[in-house]
Parts: sequence; structure tokens; C-alpha cells
Amino acid sequence: MTLSKLNKEIINCRKCNRLVNFREKIAKEKRKQYQDQIYWGKPINGYGDQNARLLMVGLAPAAHGGNRTGRVFTGDKSADFLFKCLYEAGFSNQPTSVERDDGLRLKNLYLTTALKCVPPEDKPTSTELKTCFSFFNQEINSLKKINTIVALGKIGYDACINYYKQYFDIKNRDYIFTHGGQSKLPDNKILIGSYHPSPRNVNTGRIDQKKMVKLLKQVKKIVDQK
Repeated sequence: MTLSKLNKEIINCRKCNRLVNFREKIAKEKRKQYQDQIYWGKPINGYGDQNARLLMVGLAPAAHGGNRTGRVFTGDKSADFLFKCLYEAGFSNQPTSVERDDGLRLKNLYLTTALKCVPPEDKPTSTELKTCFSFFNQEINSLKKINTIVALGKIGYDACINYYKQYFDIKNRDYIFTHGGQSKLPDNKILIGSYHPSPRNVNTGRIDQKKMVKLLKQVKKIVDQK
């Protein structure tokens, strides 16, 4: 299946009742500052360079970010932080990601999430992750030139390991999530962990722009050398 066909399937998905109800509730109620906007309120596919060598995997769309704008890491504080860093490291043409038609282009990078709908309290159930995994699986299979994967957070990291467990006899204990930690996957791709650029992680100092840019520049060297 082509990515364009897959993306249409993702957008039309209504398999998880809890997620459908929540995303549509958020889209109807809206945050006060966005009352004049029409929320996307649907699942969100990945985006970026389809010939990219780097895949970046987040958790899920944000309630008033991706669920509002229709593009992951767009229109919220996580996006503000991440794209300043991606731009400085050379992976995007601009340091902002505010709406679907803002002219953003990713360079040698495809950005997606393990879960395609916003979950209540940013906590998906194991069943929801399993249901959505088929989309994630097909995304990776469609991206033929990927040689490096960056997982933003533990759930994204585990989704990547689960993908490989379908095809190889590997154990989760052999792949430990740490910020900046690198693991060679069975097909010689490199999996790199990163703290998620959430406001909580940024505000507590777990991650800052200097640390993230340093990691992304290291990632770029790995991507370019492979």
C-alpha cells in the first residue's frame, strides 16, 4: 500500500470508541483561545520526506495541537520546542510548525506517532496501541530508505521494538530506553531514544534546547554516514 492510500485509511479510522469520543469532544468544546477555529478532530497520519533516511516517532497528537491543526507536532508548545531544534540541526526549512499550510518542509525526515488519535490524559490503553499498531507497521514498511529511528519517549520506543519483534527473535530487555542511547536493530538500522519534548519535560529541565540540538546533530551525522 502506498503512503497516500494508507494516510486516507488512517484519517477515516473509527476503531477505538474511547479515542473517537474524546477527539471529537475536544474538537467540539475547543480551548478558549481557539474558539474561532475549526478543529481537525480526526486521526492524524505522519508527514515529511517520503524518501527520508530518518524516522522520528512520537506518542500521539496533542489535544489542542495536532487534534486542532491536523498535523502532529503542530500548533502547541511541544511543536514550538521541537521545531526550533529540528531547524537548528538542519532537518526542517523553518523553526516553526503552526498550521498545516504554513510552508513547513522536513529535510530527510519523516515524522509520525505510535498512536494516531489524541488519548485522554495522554495515556493510551494497551488495546488502543495494539489496534493502531497496524497503521504504524505499514508506515515503516512504506518508508524504504530509513536507516535511523529516533523515538521521542518510551511509548514510541516500545512501538519500534514491537515492530521488530514481528520479524526477529528479539527481547525488550535488550533494548533499554535512555535519552541519547543507541541500539543497533536486527536489520542494521539504529534506534535512538530521546526524552519527549513535552512541556513537562522542558519545564522540569529534563530536556532543553541545547541538549536536544546536540542529540539531533549527532543523529544527523549517523544518518548521513550510513
